[in-house]
Amino acid sequence: MTFTTRFAPSPTGPLHLGHAYSAIVAYDMAESEGGDFLLRIEDIDQSRSRAHWEDQIYSDLKWLGLTWPQPVMRQSERQQTYNQALDDLWDRGLLYPCSCNRKDIAAAASAPQEGAALLGPDGIIYPGTCHVRWQGTDLSKRARPKDQPLRLDIAKAANLVFGDTNPGGCFQELGLGPLNESGHIVFTPEELRATIGDVVLSRRDMGTSYHLSVVLDDAAQKITRVVRGQDLFEATRIHVVLQALLDLPTPAYLHHRLIRDEAGKRLAKRDDARAIAKYRADGASPLDIRAMVGL
Repeated sequence: MTFTTRFAPSPTGPLHLGHAYSAIVAYDMAESEGGDFLLRIEDIDQSRSRAHWEDQIYSDLKWLGLTWPQPVMRQSERQQTYNQALDDLWDRGLLYPCSCNRKDIAAAASAPQEGAALLGPDGIIYPGTCHVRWQGTDLSKRARPKDQPLRLDIAKAANLVFGDTNPGGCFQELGLGPLNESGHIVFTPEELRATIGDVVLSRRDMGTSYHLSVVLDDAAQKITRVVRGQDLFEATRIHVVLQALLDLPTPAYLHHRLIRDEAGKRLAKRDDARAIAKYRADGASPLDIRAMVGL
């Protein structure tokens, strides 16, 4: 199998130094291994995605000296693939509709059990309000709703994936997690329930979610090494579970440090002062960008 990395930005704002670091690390790794570097546009959020930001992505990456094969995968063109996966999970009784909004979730989770984790990869861990509502109902006998968010029953998924003979899931970490985790990372069904919860796999306004689309897209592009920031380390456990449920391969992961400002705050797209386009306009070179991010 060809060594393959990818960079998968969202066209919702300008690329900043943190994006440059991640893209260059993935590109250099593919180059050193004689492999492929792929670009993917993660534009499932059509309410925020803009064509001019997508054009800017191509321009900035080419200016940095990065190249990639055509055509570029765009998530907005892959809804049928996401629908097929959702239908499969729904028919197996692994999804349920959720009518809770953020305010409802915050209120229900405001008094968690002692020792229970409050925050997970998607923010407040879902307290299971709608899971209780649908408990005992065979939803697979009904048509999958297209106008409601759908959550993954993480306990049922874990039982199906791991069973009695497999004590947990695992993935290979070639970088470092936020607590310096590295090497063979193992997690248990109990950890999934306590620290992940029932994550959303289909949003009302998108028809999918980051977790579902990234797993399907990485498999479709035959990614062998996922390069991304440490802020996504915890989400990897969700992705490993989905890969097992959908019979997809699990790539190796390299989570890297985040690029931060002088105050130690990680960069965001709203931080236009760190945008690659601004450095370009101010006369910086691609080598200057590499130096700024420590490469």
